[in-house]
Amino acid sequence: MNKVFLFLWIPLLISACAPRFEKEITPEEVENHLAVLASDDLKGRYPGTEEDETLTRYISRELKRAGLILHEKEGLQRFDIVTDLSEGPDNSLSFSGIMLDPGTDFRPFPFSADGSVTGEVIFAGYGFRIDEDTLQWNDYASVDVTGKVVMLLRGAPGSREATSPYMNYAEDRGKALLASDLGAAGVVLVSGPDDDPEDALVELRGKQHPLRVPVIHMRRSAADRFLMAAGAGSVAQLESGIEAARQPLTFTTGTEISMKTDLEPVRVGTANVIAGLRGADPLLRPEYVLVGAHHDHLGMGGPGTSSRRPDTLAVHYGADDNASGVTGVLEISEYLVAESPSRSMLFITFGAEEMGLVGSKYFTEHSPVDLSAVQAMINLDMVGRLNAERQLQIGGIGTSPAFRALLDSLNREYDFNLKYASEGYGPSDHASFYAMDVPVIFISTGAHTDYHTPADNLSGINLEGSVEVYRFVASLAETLANLKERIAFTEAGPKVRIERHGRAGKVTLGLMPDVTYDGNRGLPVMFVTEGRPAAIGGILKGDTITAIEGKSVGNVYDYMSRLDQLEEGRVIIVTVKRGEDQMDFYIRL
Repeated sequence: MNKVFLFLWIPLLISACAPRFEKEITPEEVENHLAVLASDDLKGRYPGTEEDETLTRYISRELKRAGLILHEKEGLQRFDIVTDLSEGPDNSLSFSGIMLDPGTDFRPFPFSADGSVTGEVIFAGYGFRIDEDTLQWNDYASVDVTGKVVMLLRGAPGSREATSPYMNYAEDRGKALLASDLGAAGVVLVSGPDDDPEDALVELRGKQHPLRVPVIHMRRSAADRFLMAAGAGSVAQLESGIEAARQPLTFTTGTEISMKTDLEPVRVGTANVIAGLRGADPLLRPEYVLVGAHHDHLGMGGPGTSSRRPDTLAVHYGADDNASGVTGVLEISEYLVAESPSRSMLFITFGAEEMGLVGSKYFTEHSPVDLSAVQAMINLDMVGRLNAERQLQIGGIGTSPAFRALLDSLNREYDFNLKYASEGYGPSDHASFYAMDVPVIFISTGAHTDYHTPADNLSGINLEGSVEVYRFVASLAETLANLKERIAFTEAGPKVRIERHGRAGKVTLGLMPDVTYDGNRGLPVMFVTEGRPAAIGGILKGDTITAIEGKSVGNVYDYMSRLDQLEEGRVIIVTVKRGEDQMDFYIRL
C-alpha cells in the first residue's frame, strides 16, 4: 500500500467509543487553544526545542481527541533541521609566524565557506564600491584583489550617525560578497572602535547560507598586531583617518595571512503533525483535501532569527503568526469529523516554516499520500486579526478555475471583503504544494505592525472574527471534499503580491527558488511562472541558477543580492546548470 494511510482501509470500529464533539466553533474553544499555543510556557515555539516537542504532542493529542487517525500512531512526521553552527576543530589564522587563538582572537562568520587560503593582505577600508550618482565612494578603485585576502572595516563612515548615507552598504555579508565578486580568495572583517566599542566576536547564531570564500571576524587587538607588523598603524588610527577625510583608504600590506575555516552544522529534530479523516464515499475516498498551518515561531527572537526587533530577547508569542492558523486546523478538523465529508482529508501542521518552508517541503517530498490525488490544499497563516473592514486575503485562486466562483458563492453567508490574489507561490507553506501542481488556497487576515515582534500576543486576536474565518474555511473544505468532480489545476502567475517573510525587491524573475538549499553551488529553481521573465527567457523548473550577469549565485541570499542591483526593463544574462550542461539565457526584466 504505497503512500496510502492505513486508516483508509481499516474500518473505524472504535468510533462509537471515541469522544463526541460539538461541531460548533466557539470563541471559548478558540481562546483555550490560543492560550496554550501562544503561552509563556512554549517560549515562542522555536523548532528543535523542548517546547517544540511539547507543542507537537499537544497538537497530535487534540487531533486524536477529535476522532482523527494519527500518522504512524503518534501523528509526527519527524525530520532534522540545522538551527545553528558551531566551530569545528580546524579553524586557524596565522601571519609572520604568529598563530592566533580561534574563539578568542577570531571566529568564522556564519556565512563563511569552509576552506583554507594563504594570500597577501590588502586593506580596503570599508569595502564599498557604490558609484551611485551622489555617493561615489569606491574602496577598490586603485587595487586588484584577485587571489588576495581582503581586510575590511565593519560598519560605515559615520556609523554612529543615524543619518549616515552609507549605512545601507554596511552589512557584513554584502561586503564579503562584493570582495568575492572582485576575485578575493578570503575576507577578514574587523570592527573599529566607532562601529563596535566592545569588539565582541560575531556569534554563530542561526543558520546562514555560505558564500564561496572563507570569511573571518578578527578581534581588533589581533588585527592591530597584524597591522603593526605590516607597519600600517592600528585599526583605530585607520578608522580615524577615514572618518576625518571621509574618503577611501586602500593599501597593500605586503604581508601574508594563512587562514582556515571550519564550521559544523548543529542539527536538531522537529516534526510535522499529520492526522487523517476517512472519506465517507467509497468512490471519492482515495482522493484528499488538505488543511494546513505552520506551528513554529521565532522563540525568544534575537540575532539570527527574523525578528523585527533583533535586539530584544523576549518571548515572540506568535499568537497570530501562526497560533491562529493552528487553532483553525484543530477547530476545523473537529467540525469536519462530525460532517463526514465524501473525500478523505489530511490535517497538517508544519514545522520550521519560519526557516524557509522546511516542514512543508519535507512533507511534499515524503508525502504519506499520493499528491496527484489531492483535490486542493488550504493554508491558514495569520488568520486571527479580522479587521473592521472584514478583509480576508485569499491567495492562489488562479491555481484552479473553480476557486473564484466557489469562494464568491460561500461568501454570501459571511460577507467578507475578499481580496483575491491569483499567484500560487508565496511566502508560506502552500508554495511547497503549488510547486507539485496541487491547487492551493492561501487564507490570511493580513499583516500588521506586531508581526515578528513580542507584541504579537493573545490580546491582539479578534476571537469572534476568528470564529467566522474558521467557519468559512470549514465550509470551503467541506465543499471541496464533497464535489463530485475533480477540480483542475492551472499555473498562476503573480498579480497582487502579498509580502510577508519574503523580499519586496525592485525586480523579480517570476520563479520560486528553493530557499531550503543551504549549500553554495547554485540556486535550485522549484517553479517557473508562465508569462514571467524567467519562463519567457527559457528557464525551466529543475534548473539551477549559478550566475546573474556573470556574478556567482550560490544560494538564495546571493540571488536576492543580485536582484537588488538590477532595474526593471534591463536585459540580463542568467546562467543555469541543466543536467550536465551550463546554459546562458537572456532575460528581460
